[in-house]
Amino acid sequence: MNTAQPAPDATASRRILLVEDEPTIAGVVRDYLSQAGFQVVLAADGFTALRLASESRPDLVLLDRMLPGLDGVEVCRRLRAAHSVPVIMLTALGTEDDRILGLEAGADDYVTKPFSPRELVLRVRSVLRRSVPEFSPEPSVEVGGFDLSPAARTVTRHGRPLTLTAREFDLLAFLLRRPRQVFSREELMKAVWGWDYGDLSTVTVHVRRLREKIEDDPTRPAILKTVWGVGYRLDPDDHPDEDPEVGEAGEHRRADL
Repeated sequence: MNTAQPAPDATASRRILLVEDEPTIAGVVRDYLSQAGFQVVLAADGFTALRLASESRPDLVLLDRMLPGLDGVEVCRRLRAAHSVPVIMLTALGTEDDRILGLEAGADDYVTKPFSPRELVLRVRSVLRRSVPEFSPEPSVEVGGFDLSPAARTVTRHGRPLTLTAREFDLLAFLLRRPRQVFSREELMKAVWGWDYGDLSTVTVHVRRLREKIEDDPTRPAILKTVWGVGYRLDPDDHPDEDPEVGEAGEHRRADL
Protein backbone atom coordinates (compact mmCIF):
# COMPACT_ATOMS: atom_id res chain seq x y z
CA MET A 1 0.00 0.00 0.00
CA ASN A 2 1.40 3.35 -1.03
CA THR A 3 1.28 5.74 1.94
CA ALA A 4 3.34 8.50 0.38
CA GLN A 5 1.84 11.92 0.86
CA PRO A 6 1.62 14.41 -2.01
CA ALA A 7 4.22 17.15 -1.95
CA PRO A 8 2.88 20.30 -0.30
CA ASP A 9 2.11 23.29 -2.46
CA ALA A 10 4.83 25.89 -1.88
CA THR A 11 2.24 28.64 -2.33
CA ALA A 12 -0.23 27.32 0.29
CA SER A 13 -1.17 29.71 3.11
CA ARG A 14 0.83 32.56 1.62
CA ARG A 15 -0.21 36.07 2.66
CA ILE A 16 -1.62 38.34 -0.06
CA LEU A 17 -2.01 42.09 0.37
CA LEU A 18 -4.98 43.11 -1.80
CA VAL A 19 -5.06 46.85 -2.53
CA GLU A 20 -8.41 47.74 -4.12
CA ASP A 21 -10.71 50.70 -3.39
CA GLU A 22 -13.82 49.23 -5.06
CA PRO A 23 -15.58 47.19 -2.31
CA THR A 24 -17.37 44.81 -4.69
CA ILE A 25 -14.20 43.86 -6.56
CA ALA A 26 -12.23 43.61 -3.32
CA GLY A 27 -14.83 41.28 -1.82
CA VAL A 28 -14.97 38.96 -4.82
CA VAL A 29 -11.19 38.73 -5.17
CA ARG A 30 -10.74 38.22 -1.42
CA ASP A 31 -13.25 35.35 -1.43
CA TYR A 32 -11.60 33.58 -4.36
CA LEU A 33 -8.15 33.95 -2.82
CA SER A 34 -9.37 32.71 0.56
CA GLN A 35 -11.03 29.69 -1.04
CA ALA A 36 -7.72 28.95 -2.76
CA GLY A 37 -6.00 28.80 0.64
CA PHE A 38 -4.39 32.23 0.80
CA GLN A 39 -4.42 34.62 3.74
CA VAL A 40 -5.73 37.98 2.55
CA VAL A 41 -5.03 41.43 4.00
CA LEU A 42 -7.12 44.29 2.56
CA ALA A 43 -6.21 47.93 1.92
CA ALA A 44 -8.41 50.51 0.19
CA ASP A 45 -5.82 53.24 -0.48
CA GLY A 46 -2.14 53.63 -1.24
CA PHE A 47 -0.94 54.96 2.11
CA THR A 48 -2.70 52.13 4.00
CA ALA A 49 -1.16 49.65 1.55
CA LEU A 50 2.37 50.86 2.31
CA ARG A 51 1.74 50.67 6.06
CA LEU A 52 0.28 47.15 5.86
CA ALA A 53 3.09 45.99 3.58
CA SER A 54 5.57 47.02 6.26
CA GLU A 55 3.54 45.50 9.12
CA SER A 56 2.28 42.25 7.62
CA ARG A 57 5.17 41.40 5.26
CA PRO A 58 2.99 39.88 2.53
CA ASP A 59 4.29 37.27 0.09
CA LEU A 60 2.61 39.05 -2.83
CA VAL A 61 0.77 42.33 -3.45
CA LEU A 62 -2.27 42.65 -5.73
CA LEU A 63 -2.28 46.37 -6.49
CA ASP A 64 -5.00 48.40 -8.17
CA ARG A 65 -3.63 50.95 -10.63
CA MET A 66 -6.15 53.70 -9.74
CA LEU A 67 -6.26 54.46 -6.02
CA PRO A 68 -7.31 57.45 -3.91
CA GLY A 69 -4.53 59.50 -2.34
CA LEU A 70 -1.57 57.68 -3.83
CA ASP A 71 -1.93 55.87 -7.14
CA GLY A 72 -0.81 52.32 -7.76
CA VAL A 73 2.25 53.23 -9.81
CA GLU A 74 3.67 55.37 -6.98
CA VAL A 75 2.77 52.70 -4.42
CA CYS A 76 4.64 50.15 -6.55
CA ARG A 77 7.71 52.39 -6.75
CA ARG A 78 7.75 52.86 -2.97
CA LEU A 79 7.24 49.15 -2.37
CA ARG A 80 10.14 48.39 -4.69
CA ALA A 81 12.37 50.80 -2.75
CA ALA A 82 11.71 48.99 0.52
CA HIS A 83 10.72 45.39 -0.26
CA SER A 84 11.38 42.62 -2.78
CA VAL A 85 7.77 41.39 -2.63
CA PRO A 86 6.23 40.38 -6.00
CA VAL A 87 3.58 42.80 -7.30
CA ILE A 88 0.70 42.08 -9.68
CA MET A 89 -0.98 45.25 -10.88
CA LEU A 90 -4.72 45.37 -11.56
CA THR A 91 -5.59 47.98 -14.15
CA ALA A 92 -8.65 49.21 -16.02
CA LEU A 93 -6.33 51.20 -18.29
CA GLY A 94 -5.81 49.04 -21.33
CA THR A 95 -3.31 51.01 -23.41
CA GLU A 96 0.21 49.72 -23.90
CA ASP A 97 1.69 52.89 -22.39
CA ASP A 98 -0.30 52.41 -19.18
CA ARG A 99 0.77 48.77 -18.89
CA ILE A 100 4.41 49.65 -19.54
CA LEU A 101 4.25 52.39 -16.90
CA GLY A 102 3.21 49.81 -14.29
CA LEU A 103 5.89 47.35 -15.38
CA GLU A 104 8.58 50.02 -15.33
CA ALA A 105 7.52 50.98 -11.80
CA GLY A 106 8.48 47.44 -10.79
CA ALA A 107 5.35 45.30 -11.22
CA ASP A 108 6.08 41.64 -11.95
CA ASP A 109 2.80 41.08 -13.77
CA TYR A 110 -0.45 42.83 -14.56
CA VAL A 111 -4.08 41.86 -15.11
CA THR A 112 -6.47 44.07 -17.06
CA LYS A 113 -10.00 44.68 -15.76
CA PRO A 114 -12.49 43.16 -16.20
CA PHE A 115 -10.80 39.87 -15.32
CA SER A 116 -11.77 36.36 -14.31
CA PRO A 117 -11.16 35.81 -10.57
CA ARG A 118 -10.15 32.22 -11.37
CA GLU A 119 -7.55 33.45 -13.85
CA LEU A 120 -6.28 35.92 -11.25
CA VAL A 121 -5.78 33.10 -8.73
CA LEU A 122 -3.78 31.19 -11.36
CA ARG A 123 -1.62 34.27 -11.99
CA VAL A 124 -1.03 34.63 -8.25
CA ARG A 125 0.03 31.00 -7.96
CA SER A 126 2.32 31.32 -10.98
CA VAL A 127 4.13 34.38 -9.60
CA LEU A 128 4.42 32.87 -6.11
CA ARG A 129 5.80 29.57 -7.37
CA ARG A 130 8.61 31.50 -9.04
CA SER A 131 9.30 33.74 -6.05
CA VAL A 132 9.34 31.29 -3.11
CA PRO A 133 12.06 28.67 -2.56
CA GLU A 134 11.15 25.24 -3.92
CA PHE A 135 11.54 22.07 -1.86
CA SER A 136 14.00 20.68 -4.46
CA PRO A 137 15.48 23.79 -6.05
CA GLU A 138 17.58 23.76 -9.18
CA PRO A 139 21.35 23.87 -8.62
CA SER A 140 23.20 27.15 -8.41
CA VAL A 141 24.66 28.76 -11.52
CA GLU A 142 28.17 30.25 -11.72
CA VAL A 143 28.99 31.69 -15.14
CA GLY A 144 30.56 34.84 -16.52
CA GLY A 145 30.95 36.52 -13.13
CA PHE A 146 27.38 35.70 -12.07
CA ASP A 147 26.64 33.53 -9.02
CA LEU A 148 22.94 32.68 -8.83
CA SER A 149 21.30 30.64 -6.06
CA PRO A 150 17.70 29.54 -6.82
CA ALA A 151 17.18 28.26 -3.27
CA ALA A 152 18.11 31.58 -1.66
CA ARG A 153 16.75 33.65 -4.57
CA THR A 154 19.99 35.64 -4.62
CA VAL A 155 22.39 36.60 -7.38
CA THR A 156 25.70 38.45 -7.44
CA ARG A 157 27.83 39.75 -10.31
CA HIS A 158 31.55 39.83 -9.57
CA GLY A 159 30.64 39.53 -5.90
CA ARG A 160 28.23 42.46 -5.91
CA PRO A 161 24.64 41.58 -4.88
CA LEU A 162 21.96 42.43 -7.43
CA THR A 163 18.52 43.55 -6.31
CA LEU A 164 16.05 41.95 -8.72
CA THR A 165 12.28 41.59 -8.78
CA ALA A 166 10.83 38.07 -8.94
CA ARG A 167 10.42 38.15 -12.73
CA GLU A 168 13.82 39.76 -13.30
CA PHE A 169 15.39 36.96 -11.26
CA ASP A 170 13.51 34.29 -13.21
CA LEU A 171 14.46 35.86 -16.54
CA LEU A 172 18.15 36.07 -15.61
CA ALA A 173 18.13 32.51 -14.21
CA PHE A 174 16.58 31.16 -17.41
CA LEU A 175 19.13 32.92 -19.62
CA LEU A 176 22.16 32.08 -17.43
CA ARG A 177 21.30 28.40 -17.78
CA ARG A 178 21.25 28.80 -21.56
CA PRO A 179 24.12 31.17 -22.43
CA ARG A 180 24.63 32.21 -26.06
CA GLN A 181 21.22 30.87 -27.09
CA VAL A 182 18.76 33.21 -28.78
CA PHE A 183 15.16 33.30 -27.53
CA SER A 184 12.23 35.17 -29.02
CA ARG A 185 9.98 37.24 -26.80
CA GLU A 186 7.25 34.61 -27.31
CA GLU A 187 9.59 31.87 -26.09
CA LEU A 188 10.64 33.91 -23.06
CA MET A 189 7.03 34.73 -22.22
CA LYS A 190 6.12 31.05 -22.22
CA ALA A 191 9.24 29.86 -20.37
CA VAL A 192 9.53 32.62 -17.74
CA TRP A 193 5.98 33.92 -17.36
CA GLY A 194 4.20 30.67 -18.14
CA TRP A 195 1.91 32.38 -20.66
CA ASP A 196 1.12 30.92 -24.08
CA TYR A 197 0.12 34.39 -25.24
CA GLY A 198 0.14 37.95 -23.90
CA ASP A 199 1.49 41.46 -24.35
CA LEU A 200 5.07 41.06 -25.55
CA SER A 201 5.98 44.50 -24.23
CA THR A 202 6.06 42.78 -20.82
CA VAL A 203 9.21 40.95 -21.93
CA THR A 204 10.71 44.08 -23.50
CA VAL A 205 10.30 46.10 -20.31
CA HIS A 206 11.78 43.38 -18.12
CA VAL A 207 14.78 43.02 -20.44
CA ARG A 208 15.33 46.78 -20.23
CA ARG A 209 15.08 46.75 -16.43
CA LEU A 210 17.40 43.77 -16.16
CA ARG A 211 19.98 45.50 -18.35
CA GLU A 212 19.94 48.47 -16.00
CA LYS A 213 21.06 46.14 -13.21
CA ILE A 214 23.60 43.88 -14.93
CA GLU A 215 25.18 46.01 -17.65
CA ASP A 216 28.03 48.48 -17.12
CA ASP A 217 26.39 50.65 -19.79
CA PRO A 218 22.73 49.67 -20.37
CA THR A 219 22.60 51.78 -23.55
CA ARG A 220 25.33 49.58 -25.06
CA PRO A 221 24.49 46.13 -23.70
CA ALA A 222 27.47 43.76 -23.72
CA ILE A 223 25.78 40.90 -21.82
CA LEU A 224 22.05 40.80 -22.61
CA LYS A 225 21.97 41.52 -26.33
CA THR A 226 19.29 42.05 -28.92
CA VAL A 227 19.42 39.87 -32.02
CA TRP A 228 17.37 41.77 -34.57
CA GLY A 229 14.28 40.09 -35.88
CA VAL A 230 14.78 37.14 -33.52
CA GLY A 231 14.97 38.03 -29.84
CA TYR A 232 17.55 38.19 -27.05
CA ARG A 233 20.78 36.39 -26.19
CA LEU A 234 22.83 36.37 -22.98
CA ASP A 235 26.60 36.44 -23.48
CA PRO A 236 28.05 36.23 -19.95
CA ASP A 237 31.71 36.80 -20.91
CA ASP A 238 31.57 40.59 -20.46
CA HIS A 239 33.16 41.05 -23.89
CA PRO A 240 31.40 43.64 -26.09
CA ASP A 241 30.11 42.26 -29.35
CA GLU A 242 31.09 44.36 -32.37
CA ASP A 243 28.24 42.96 -34.47
CA PRO A 244 26.54 46.09 -35.87
CA GLU A 245 23.15 44.44 -35.49
CA VAL A 246 23.60 44.23 -31.73
CA GLY A 247 24.12 47.25 -29.51
CA GLU A 248 23.13 50.79 -28.82
CA ALA A 249 20.92 51.28 -31.88
CA GLY A 250 18.80 48.38 -30.73
CA GLU A 251 16.64 50.25 -28.31
CA HIS A 252 15.56 52.51 -31.19
CA ARG A 253 14.40 49.54 -33.25
CA ARG A 254 12.14 47.78 -30.78
CA ALA A 255 9.45 47.47 -33.44
CA ASP A 256 11.65 44.84 -35.18
CA LEU A 257 10.89 42.50 -32.29
